Amino acid sequence: MSANFTLNGRDIIVVGGAGYIGSHVCKMIASTGGNPITFDNLSSGHAHAVKWGPFIKVDVRDRSALDIAFTDWEHVQTVVHLASSIEVGIGEKQPAEFYENNVTGALNLLNAMRKTKADQLIFSSTCAIYGETENMPLVESEPKNPFSTYGKTKLAIEHMIQSFQNAYGLNYVTLRYFNASGADAEGEIGEEHDPETHLIPIAIQSAMGSGRKMKIFGTDYDTPDGTCIRDYIHVTDIARAHIDAIRAFDQGLKTAEVNIGTGQGVSNLEILETIKRVTKLPLPYEPAPRRAGDLTRLYADAREAKSILRFEPCHSDLENIIRTAWQFHRSKKI
Repeated sequence: MSANFTLNGRDIIVVGGAGYIGSHVCKMIASTGGNPITFDNLSSGHAHAVKWGPFIKVDVRDRSALDIAFTDWEHVQTVVHLASSIEVGIGEKQPAEFYENNVTGALNLLNAMRKTKADQLIFSSTCAIYGETENMPLVESEPKNPFSTYGKTKLAIEHMIQSFQNAYGLNYVTLRYFNASGADAEGEIGEEHDPETHLIPIAIQSAMGSGRKMKIFGTDYDTPDGTCIRDYIHVTDIARAHIDAIRAFDQGLKTAEVNIGTGQGVSNLEILETIKRVTKLPLPYEPAPRRAGDLTRLYADAREAKSILRFEPCHSDLENIIRTAWQFHRSKKI
């Protein structure tokens, strides 16, 4: 991100701005001179994470309420959409809820935007849209064959956005996140999912004595230490990618679909060893059977984001990811 780029007081609607990634995006918008307008129903976000601009409690599934919320901000041009159901296991058990919240909610949002001046969308997508493949690093042109309901809903939204671009001229940037991780360096916000299903916060909480037994799902993969390899990108870098997307819009970009990752793979055991080194706490774990659908390796080809958005991660060193997450969780316990 260009050091001298500023949003000059511009209002940006952030749908899902009270969540983990959304709150970091709001802070980044504010630090770049903008005014984030948080739309959230607080089903998984937190009111205490809304610190940098107005808050409107609204549910994307409620089309009329969403339309009304947009009328108060009808001058806004740029919308960031991060609100969705994300827990993969729940999606397999409750697909109706996932499609309603994710797909119907996105359709309601797109229709609400059409009634105002909002013609720029930054959409929070996922590497889960690619599905099962051994082609690593993953490039954006990889065939899309998601195996989870979560991934299927995100791909459906991507298709919807493309249709709105073709028919109505919507400008969009789709950011396909890899493993969001870490926390705000100042400790103001961090990862607070309930229930928590992500490896790093679970491991940190286990080291802190949560009583939750640490399990590693699969220790017999074809990797140097036998555990899965993933691409962990700091949430602050993800937030920065949104600013880079806004700048790219300002410079004439119409559409883009890019991976947001580091291009580097880290194994589950490397995560645990780094947590032990940073926290100086023991972290016992027990092997568990592989989970269905878990890939051996999953990491990004990140060249498109650099080429199109001029995006480069600068906070995603593994030690920094663990250190910031540790600082946040320790402050929450205190």
